[in-house]
Amino acid sequence: MRRAKINLLLALLCLAAGWLRAADGSGSVVWNAQADKVSADVRGEELWPLLEDVAHQTGWHIFVEPDTARKVDVKFKDLPSGEALHKLLGDLNFAFVPKTNEASHLYVFKTTMQNATRRVQGTNAVAKAGPPRHVLNELIVKVKPGADIDAIAKSVGAIVVGRNDKLGVYRLQFDSEADMEAALGKLKANTEVAAVDYNYYYDLPMQPQPAPNAPANQTKLTLDDSSPNDPCHPIVAVIDTQVQSLGSQLDQFVMKPVSVVNNIVPSTGLTHGTAMVNAVLDAISQSSGGHSATKILPVVVYDSGEQTTTWNVALGVQKAADSGASVINMSLGGTGDSAVLDDIIQQAMAKGIVIFAAAGNQPVSTPTYPAALPGVNAVTALGSPGQLASYANYGSFVSMALPGANIVQLGGQSYVVQGTSTSTAYASGIAAGTKGINCQSWSQIESAMQQKFPVPQKSN
Repeated sequence: MRRAKINLLLALLCLAAGWLRAADGSGSVVWNAQADKVSADVRGEELWPLLEDVAHQTGWHIFVEPDTARKVDVKFKDLPSGEALHKLLGDLNFAFVPKTNEASHLYVFKTTMQNATRRVQGTNAVAKAGPPRHVLNELIVKVKPGADIDAIAKSVGAIVVGRNDKLGVYRLQFDSEADMEAALGKLKANTEVAAVDYNYYYDLPMQPQPAPNAPANQTKLTLDDSSPNDPCHPIVAVIDTQVQSLGSQLDQFVMKPVSVVNNIVPSTGLTHGTAMVNAVLDAISQSSGGHSATKILPVVVYDSGEQTTTWNVALGVQKAADSGASVINMSLGGTGDSAVLDDIIQQAMAKGIVIFAAAGNQPVSTPTYPAALPGVNAVTALGSPGQLASYANYGSFVSMALPGANIVQLGGQSYVVQGTSTSTAYASGIAAGTKGINCQSWSQIESAMQQKFPVPQKSN
């Protein structure tokens, strides 16, 4: 990628930050969950950043009906949470659903609660979340060839609720967390079990934010002809949320999506997956001179609540490998390290597949997986030339740093997209575009990228 292009991306990052600040309005919300007292002094703040703040302070999982908007202009002190929500949300509907074994849910909607499907991510929520979260009462098991998974499950009081016989990987469900924990030790001691672990949740990606009138980064890319399975023109698998149309010019680079989840509701706002595909294609364009035969394979692993788990990601990696991908973009991650997923990723890399994964947006030096796995290219974000973005993870596991923002247009609306997810998509696109130009080995390309995009030291 040319140095001028890096400067353009960094300029877009600064522009994106400016649009976000302009949209934020001013004021503050102080949420004392322990005393159930809320104080607010908010002047013209948009709904989405306000809810991000609420999610951060309360730990709630907040879901919003797409295209719901409101300018918040209120001032009050020490109101109970219910009254505070009425003040903050105005004429919008909301439903608060307490949960026993997980964070409580808040649904905000104009029509019905069922339409509140877009998840709000609280700022730095993962950094404060403590131990990795996992699906309650579930384990993922990889068995050795010839093992009878049904008999193994029965022996520990579980039922098989998900299976992939080709991989020898299965989801086991138990009646309670206590039963699951008791079975974990037994399965680890079972000589027919190759690996067993929790079914971890992955962090919610940073969501694209509307930025009215912001100039979009227009990607211009011409499709070249190539023979099928041309090793110099790879397939880039983007393991992410659903992907929308980016227009006829770019859609010709996008293959028919494959999915490991079923409950997908079409989104009207820009999805994270669409933003990542756009960033990959933009980087391919700039690193290949504006023409390429590389194709993008969307692999959907997030459900309509934009949540995914180790199980879904593992199946997604295998789908990508089976579909001929030679580059896998994983703009996702979490703090839970699964031995089962590790094994599947190692198998993919053993086949020559190159993997780029996001370092995370906390910012902490704690390893994020799968980025921290040996052989995976862990990518963090630049906020300005030579400086890490304020939200970007760092640490010895990170191998390169690229700009962490882009502006994408969908349906006449511009969106700001920030995070190490975007940096990772740029890295995947640069690798694929470079491959199409010089057809070097992947190891040569990875080495050159690590030198060209070094990780800055974390400033104090």
